[in-house]
Amino acid sequence: MACMKLGSKSEVFHLDGHTWLCSTGLQSDVIVEIGDTSFHLHKFPLLSRSEALAYLIGDHSSENEKKCVLQLHDVPGGAKTFLLIAKFCYGVKMELTTSNVVSLRCAAEYFGMSEDYGEDNLIAQTENFLNEVLGGWTDSLKALETCEKVLAQAEELHIVSRCINSLAMKASADPSLFSWPMQGGSDMRKPDGTVFWNGIRTSAKPHPVGEDWWYEDVSLLTPPLYKRLILAVRSNDMKPERVAGALMYYAKRHLPLLGRESSIESGNFAAPRSTISGISEADQRNLLEELVGLLPDQKGVTPSNSLLRLLRTATMIHASPSCRGNLEKRVGAQLDQASLQDLLIPNTGYSVETLYDIDCVQRILDHFMLVDHDNPRSNYIVDEEQMMEGSHFPTPITTVANLIDSYLAEVAPDVNLKLAKFHSLAAAVPEYARSLDDGIYRAIDIYLKAHPWLTDSEREQLCRLMNCQKFSLEASTHATQNERLPLRVIVQVVFFEQLRLRTSVSGLFYVSENLDNSQNPSGNLALARNDLHTEAGATHGRIVVDDMKKRVSELEKECLSMKQEIEKMGKTKLGSWNNLFRKFGFSQSKSKPGDPKASKPTDTKESPTSSAPLVNGGEHHNNESVE
Repeated sequence: MACMKLGSKSEVFHLDGHTWLCSTGLQSDVIVEIGDTSFHLHKFPLLSRSEALAYLIGDHSSENEKKCVLQLHDVPGGAKTFLLIAKFCYGVKMELTTSNVVSLRCAAEYFGMSEDYGEDNLIAQTENFLNEVLGGWTDSLKALETCEKVLAQAEELHIVSRCINSLAMKASADPSLFSWPMQGGSDMRKPDGTVFWNGIRTSAKPHPVGEDWWYEDVSLLTPPLYKRLILAVRSNDMKPERVAGALMYYAKRHLPLLGRESSIESGNFAAPRSTISGISEADQRNLLEELVGLLPDQKGVTPSNSLLRLLRTATMIHASPSCRGNLEKRVGAQLDQASLQDLLIPNTGYSVETLYDIDCVQRILDHFMLVDHDNPRSNYIVDEEQMMEGSHFPTPITTVANLIDSYLAEVAPDVNLKLAKFHSLAAAVPEYARSLDDGIYRAIDIYLKAHPWLTDSEREQLCRLMNCQKFSLEASTHATQNERLPLRVIVQVVFFEQLRLRTSVSGLFYVSENLDNSQNPSGNLALARNDLHTEAGATHGRIVVDDMKKRVSELEKECLSMKQEIEKMGKTKLGSWNNLFRKFGFSQSKSKPGDPKASKPTDTKESPTSSAPLVNGGEHHNNESVE
């Protein structure tokens, strides 16, 4: 900490209760009262240094009064600062430090202690020392903090702006080019022995510095001063990512809900230290709204998880609609960068219906669809290879589609979630955005299980959201055994699955024939070298063909079983169902040459004992097969 000694005389002041007495041997003729403290002083030392005191003493003096009493309750810095003023006037030893220089500078201006009332008067001395203080990071920060005590006078003298400009310049500079960053007074000595003096590293050993070195130091500032500092660093063309990082650090430190949430996510369950104790909800609300207004507008600068944490906190403390709307638009612009966990915003409205705030996510998704510039794709059917490998187009819209499907699966078990809300959120994602419909199928299946009272028409309406042609093999297998789905949907799944398998089998037969014909019996040397690879490929092709044949056979057994169950439901509708199955191309008994199992009648009493697991990590929902 910077320090300057003034005066040469020994201490002559002593405290008696609330009264400061000067032991010079002369009787006091001036009494200065500041609050509960009084000073018994002498006129001449004060008159020789202060224009204001000279005027006040002359105005109050008279021939009949031996003592002049002055009440100066508005002295900057109060009685503590006036004691230093008195010592300076008497020439007593005193120290200028970063802790008192601002209040002394303001008090010197208040008392008019210019060069007209003595050489090297207090205004000049404090001004020179203040310039030295502003050369270092730690001292500048300390000086700015002390401005709070004399804010009005410090503003008039432009001390606040000078401190802020000094800090902003140092924070915006490349830290590798200077001796800062520096930590606060509590961290003057590092564990490795490195010592900082006036913000300058004294150790010769270099120490790597990150761009966030100043976040913690400035987080000690009050919100008004912090806001002015952020505006200053932004005017210095600081990277918006650094500005956003500083604002989030400040928010975590001073917003208990946000800080606690961040600590839990990082595995640290201890509450973060906050410099604002007992902050009210109204103060938190005002602070959050101020910080949101300071966030850079550029897309992607503030991470989506940080924006969603701010949004969750804003919802909990009932921030203004404009603040929440601002955050929702920011999240919507970069929704493809969000995670499911961050999107689960609790519903804290006055009329809570659902566990999570579905309406908020709907607004975020709507805004994403407005700002998304991807070229819409036309409807298409994903080929078998894409389904088997789970490939997808790595575009923002497809990422958001997967995210929304996962979100729907997470909120679907809520019994209070109305069909209209679920349907509206799912339908907001265009069909071309989903390369596979496994995710939306899983969400719909969970919703149907949690809402068994839905009517047939409502189930039909819900199932129109998914395209059976875009099911993977695993999802199709699960759907054919899912008794919660409408029968029409199951029939569609079976039809498209058989159609796809037949197409694949035909293609594999064609490949197998080409592989067989490619073998060279004439002994051509170039082809003979490839005989081993050709034979291996043909063997692999036959194995795949056999697997496909087996799958087609199993699928036809399931279709036949379904048809026989339908016949049990009522003979009056038998003719119409026969026509339906013939329309889809299913036959009651089909056989393949060389397949003994296909020639046997299917046992309609047998059914799969368990449903196949879903892709995308879906959980089982006790899906039993259709009897």
